[in-house]
Amino acid sequence: MTADPSPLFRITRRFEASPERVFDAWLDPARARKWLFTSPETDIAARRVEIDARVGGKWLMTNPCEGVELEGLGEYLEVDRPRRLVFTFAIPALGPDADRIVVEIVPDGAGCILTLTHELLPPEYHDATANGWGKMFDRLVEVLVGS
Repeated sequence: MTADPSPLFRITRRFEASPERVFDAWLDPARARKWLFTSPETDIAARRVEIDARVGGKWLMTNPCEGVELEGLGEYLEVDRPRRLVFTFAIPALGPDADRIVVEIVPDGAGCILTLTHELLPPEYHDATANGWGKMFDRLVEVLVGS
């Protein structure tokens, strides 16, 4: 896993799963519920996940944690299975701005390499963002192994 110090935050990770399986884990509510925008304290059973996986479609995920429920939401801008997914990401409780997430997946032998670019993220948040995406990708590995 590598992080890019430029104004755009970028992280790359190799997965021992096909590009299709990794791509689908972003858009299948049952799988996304277990890894995407979660923390170790997330109550997965109480989590609300809504995904309308098409260009212009919306997504919404709640992260219930210690009595507080944060809501993340956005819109899909590109859906090109299994190569590219682009969507907006906002947490209204934390502010009105929306970031843009670009997910690119390329085959690599029996697995694939995923590069995620988190746009519009101020550089002072890069370390925390690297930590968060790293932990989510660790959980994604567990989801891929279990599916």
